[in-house]
Amino acid sequence: MSTESEVKHWHVTYNNIHNLIRKNTPKIATEFSPDLLVAIGGGGFFPARVMRTFLREITTNKTLQIQAIGLSLYEPVDGVTEDKIGEQVIRTQWLGADAGKMLLGKRVLIVDEVDDTRKTLSYALTELRKDVETELLNYPEVDRDALRASTKFGIFVVHNKNKPKLAELPEGTLYYSGEEVDDVWLDYPWESTNIEEHDKFAALDVQNAAAVATKTVDVRV
Repeated sequence: MSTESEVKHWHVTYNNIHNLIRKNTPKIATEFSPDLLVAIGGGGFFPARVMRTFLREITTNKTLQIQAIGLSLYEPVDGVTEDKIGEQVIRTQWLGADAGKMLLGKRVLIVDEVDDTRKTLSYALTELRKDVETELLNYPEVDRDALRASTKFGIFVVHNKNKPKLAELPEGTLYYSGEEVDDVWLDYPWESTNIEEHDKFAALDVQNAAAVATKTVDVRV
């Protein structure tokens, strides 16, 4: 079984994330045009805030809100033993009692930093859809299908890892990723206590990747 030290690391910078979001936002604005962003904490906070800036510029939606949910899969949580970390998604923060009312009839974009096993994204989407169904019970049955159809969910992740997923997304869920990456350990800048050192490692990662690519081309030639 591989340990973290044996897994290749890739250091991601704030500028890199910012530019990936800038590049992908026009497509999201055209195809989905979200009314509401739901950021999965803590990795989704920064991407959601950056995306809001670009979406407001493109769509002139000055009231575009960001709501936050807290889900933990890999981080320690009270009451979860160490051997269960990575197996079970734990809800640590949610939208509140009126979650379904907030979501109903909206185009909701769920934002996170990475699609790894897809456990967290699948949980978030499933639970948010449950909130919508609960809210629909407050409406006449004759109106529910139309209201359900007007409620759309999409997903944006900064990075999608090219690896088998443990969950499938429901049909019709629009999915966007800033960049496809190999199954590497992604080090994000908000996890670092020394941002200058982090950025130096990021620059070295780029140099090393370029050197490997050049060597591969030379061998093939």
